[in-house]
Amino acid sequence: MKTNYITLSLSAVLLLGIYSCKKVEATSSELKDYEASTDSAAVVADSVSSVASMEVKDKKFIKTADVNMEVKDVYNATIAIEKSAQDLGGFVTKSNLQSNVVYEDTYNTSDTEAMLIKKYKTENTMQVRVPTEKLGEFLTFINTNKLFLNSRTINAEDVTANIKYSELEAKRNQKTSENIDKIKTNKDKVSLDDNNMSEGNLQKLNTMSMADNLKYSTIDIYIKEPKLRIAEIAVTNTDSIDNKYKYNFIYDAKDGFVYGFYLIQRIIVGLINIWPIVLIAAGVVYLLRKRKAKRPELPKPSEQNS
Repeated sequence: MKTNYITLSLSAVLLLGIYSCKKVEATSSELKDYEASTDSAAVVADSVSSVASMEVKDKKFIKTADVNMEVKDVYNATIAIEKSAQDLGGFVTKSNLQSNVVYEDTYNTSDTEAMLIKKYKTENTMQVRVPTEKLGEFLTFINTNKLFLNSRTINAEDVTANIKYSELEAKRNQKTSENIDKIKTNKDKVSLDDNNMSEGNLQKLNTMSMADNLKYSTIDIYIKEPKLRIAEIAVTNTDSIDNKYKYNFIYDAKDGFVYGFYLIQRIIVGLINIWPIVLIAAGVVYLLRKRKAKRPELPKPSEQNS
């Protein structure tokens, strides 16, 4: 009886231990599943956007993006973005990097030297194209360069119907071409054939453009620096140079003498040019003086009284 009691007790303890182990294993498994789901949620939360990597069966999307953000150093960010695009198989179609000066002034530091101080902000407007399947990866890389994201827009335009319409138009154009070939050659046939060929070329161009936009996504990027930068540029003290050559007595005296000599020449030449007027004026003066000389002098009042 005692032996059976001991056996039952050991069995109960053994079963309890097995149950506890299984419970611990189940709890560990649940914890791992929870951690995995949490990590997955974090990845989704950190993802740039599902639009960038979205794929739908039997659907075609032209994807574009527009990013406006502030970075620590525009030049370094530009180099990094261009390199990332190249590494992903893309290319840069525009990069307009410029510095906007908000204040500048020159301070003289000696008689010959001065310091030009410029306060400015640097910005860049870029357009980058990357393979559509790499759009999400590229936007994630851009995000790592930001100090502050002002805005980000991602568009996925469904062009499935456009592609189908383009295919139907190509078939229609081909059918029209076949019908035109059956017409007897005349002026109307030539005109119809020319118009149909022009329409076909335009359709091919639209198809090529759409295929290119499907293959490569276009990203417009605007980056700027939030803080003013200060540039100190050593320049020449122009005030001292101006004062140095502002007045030269010997040169100015010589120049004045020469100018006076040429002025006399100009006056003489001018008088020669108007010699008839001078001659007439001289004649008038002569006649007036002669007439005055012939006029009899009237007696003075004192002489008349006497």
